[in-house]
Amino acid sequence: MTGPTFTYAASGVDIDAGERAVTLMRSAVERTNRPEVVGGLGGFAGLFALDTQKYRKPLLASSTDGVGTKIALARQLDRHDTVGIDLVAMVVDDLVACGAEPLFLQDYVACGRVVPERIAAIVTGIAAGCTQAGAALVGGETAEHGDLMDADEYDLAATAVGVVEADAVLGPERVRSGDAVVAMASSGFHSNGYSLVRRVVAAAGLDLAATPAGLDRPLGDVLLEPTRIYALDCLALVEELGVGAVHAFAHITGGGLAGNTARVVPEGLQAVLDRGTWVLPAAVRLMEEHGVPRAESERAFNCGVGMVAAVAPEQADAAVALLTARGVPAWVAGTVRDRGDDAAPAAELTGAYR
Repeated sequence: MTGPTFTYAASGVDIDAGERAVTLMRSAVERTNRPEVVGGLGGFAGLFALDTQKYRKPLLASSTDGVGTKIALARQLDRHDTVGIDLVAMVVDDLVACGAEPLFLQDYVACGRVVPERIAAIVTGIAAGCTQAGAALVGGETAEHGDLMDADEYDLAATAVGVVEADAVLGPERVRSGDAVVAMASSGFHSNGYSLVRRVVAAAGLDLAATPAGLDRPLGDVLLEPTRIYALDCLALVEELGVGAVHAFAHITGGGLAGNTARVVPEGLQAVLDRGTWVLPAAVRLMEEHGVPRAESERAFNCGVGMVAAVAPEQADAAVALLTARGVPAWVAGTVRDRGDDAAPAAELTGAYR
């Protein structure tokens, strides 16, 4: 052979680094196993033995999502152990919105260069999120794309699969006039609105290491707070109160509280949420102090509510008590009523924040 010699590593793909990353993450991934998982890490496909005898008429539910530009903040702070939790939350809390139990998840990590310790930190976070959700991490892919991404750049995506009985699917078809809207507190901005957040931080010259007035810790810590995973808490609510009482869940992501609540309100009804039932988070107020209008806050951010449930009014107090006992701050934030005006929005916020 004449001329230069080429190697995969010199071309930007380090197979040895990839294998070391798998070694570092293996124990965290294996801790997510459920009894239904067949085989282990390293196969070409993840295998999951669905117990068909357990269900009368099972429906499989699936959801795919990513973390978005919150990853840019993690890179800026060089902290990569929590964005995996965000990734899991984005997909499993969409699954549970229809009443589905998350079964398993597969992740996709694309990066410019495999740094084994960084990839292991990311996947360890994914495994931690799966544990919180009761889902198995049955496989995934780490792809090194040096020609497409900068060396320290990465992005995350995942798909999760769940199961729900066909006659227990939750959604707008079950929502009735008079239902109470129970709000569940968010843990922060979750994984939405970070393009706006980062723009404000940069334009205002905010120091991520400093603690602004109203916050109890450095701004960087607040912004990287992982997304609360509600899946098991929502499933516990359904199991305790029944589908006759729990009618729908709405995961509050892009589009804000009103926009996502509207997705579970049937035609002819309206969800009315009273801002006066909760305190607007200080971090959101900080964004508003530096130029974000209130209307934009309520479209881009969750404003303190990460999930809502529409429940029968006589079960509202029981729902709040159960969620609170499980460590999820919850309260009755509003009600579903007849929509007197067809031009009125399916969900709206009224009053002023405390």
